[in-house]
Amino acid sequence: MMRLAVNIDHVATVRQARRAREPEPVTAAALAELAGADGITVHLRGDRRHMQDRDLRMLRDVVSTRLNVEMAATDEMMTIASSLKPDQVTLVPEEPGEVTTTGGLDVSANQTAISAAVRRLQDAGIPASLFIDADPDQISLAGPTGATAIEINTGPYADAPASRRAGEIVKIQQAARQARTDGLEVLGGHGLTYVNVGLVAAIPEIVELNIGHSIISRAVLVGLERAVREMIMLVR
Repeated sequence: MMRLAVNIDHVATVRQARRAREPEPVTAAALAELAGADGITVHLRGDRRHMQDRDLRMLRDVVSTRLNVEMAATDEMMTIASSLKPDQVTLVPEEPGEVTTTGGLDVSANQTAISAAVRRLQDAGIPASLFIDADPDQISLAGPTGATAIEINTGPYADAPASRRAGEIVKIQQAARQARTDGLEVLGGHGLTYVNVGLVAAIPEIVELNIGHSIISRAVLVGLERAVREMIMLVR
């Protein structure tokens, strides 16, 4: 059965906009789990624009499902992960000034650094996943880094005009089959909404979707528990 991990970064975004004490990400995590979420995902950025180190410590203590932390493959982040020990770390690219993650890791150009980060995570007993584009060359290099999973970047599909959407889904389907054949667990995420999630959720090799912005946006209007339940109905 398809798993849903709820990304709660934007709860922290609202808080940091006013440098206030609320809304509290750990409360959002608890509500998402009560609504049936299979996991909680957060991205600790180098600039700490939303999630803070104390948020991760609190989440590690409170999350009862599965805590997935997205982070860049830097020495600072690997040190934090090794201490925190989340259930999974997803290595993601990070560019200064970007509004959101704009693409997958370039495993080909950064294989040495990525492999070193994966080894540090493995030494700490933390499974590693790589956020990568639906590109056969990139996927073929994921396994040799030591990663046990990949998260396929669904952004190009989510952002594509209707005329190109079918082609983007085919790329994701082929990428998921290739990764599964290579023995990798396959996840997906980025830009997925209540409107476009269905075609991705129907891909049998994908076992988990990470969705944040759309759920948190809907939660502003209908409440977080209802927003999570409605997404769970769609992905399952």
